[in-house]
Amino acid sequence: MYICVCKAVTDSQIDAAIDSGLCSRKQLQKCFGVGGDCGKCNRDITQILDRKNACRLLQTAHVHN
Repeated sequence: MYICVCKAVTDSQIDAAIDSGLCSRKQLQKCFGVGGDCGKCNRDITQILDRKNACRLLQTAHVHN
């Protein structure tokens, strides 16, 4: 699914970038150019980041327990 229609960036691309180490909206903006044109994708990008970061925290908590 397209997250940023202006730059034709998909959720899969955003997920892969986060999995490879990008961890902020600013980094994703720099990498893909998302969020700078109409801005409608900013909320979706933030939600994806929040979801991925929550998953990382849960995985880390399970490893340490």
